[in-house]
Amino acid sequence: MKAFRIAALTTVAAAALAFGAMTAAPSFADDSPVTVGGAPMYSTKNIIQNAVNSKDHTTLVAAVKAAGLVETLSGPGPFTVFAPTNEAFAQLPEGTVDTLLKPENKAKLVKILTYHVVATNALSGAIAKMIKDDGGTHTITTVSGGKLVASMKDNKLMLEDENGGVAVVTIANVRQSNGVIHVVDHVLLPKS
Repeated sequence: MKAFRIAALTTVAAAALAFGAMTAAPSFADDSPVTVGGAPMYSTKNIIQNAVNSKDHTTLVAAVKAAGLVETLSGPGPFTVFAPTNEAFAQLPEGTVDTLLKPENKAKLVKILTYHVVATNALSGAIAKMIKDDGGTHTITTVSGGKLVASMKDNKLMLEDENGGVAVVTIANVRQSNGVIHVVDHVLLPKS
């Protein structure tokens, strides 16, 4: 675990440099928390403290626990998490989630989960600006070291993984004390 944390911190620092400085000071029109999965997401709580309350993210929370990433995602960050819903995990081939949750598959699970994390506070407006500035697509380096390609379609933020799979951000800018969550409708998969 200690070796993983050191490697993760090195990867996090590299990913932050590759993705660019997208940290934005929060500006709230009102202090009402966004509701995700039937639960309020408080900007004063960290990613894990909020995610465990979302009924739409029980599979993701179980996977984060099995991967040993609770402490990391409870840390200071900042992190941007593209958070797949339970329905997103259900779209994977039958038995995939159960297989990934087995202890012998922890390294693969960590790679998939950290492929959904960027080491910065990336709000959707900043990502959209980078997409526009880059001519329609923007490549994002994730904590796993993999790449996602962000684009906009019908005013929605889209993320393409290294296998051509596409996820749509369905709820953007859910602010956390250590970053931001963007809810996505598909699990993003890195190259094997």
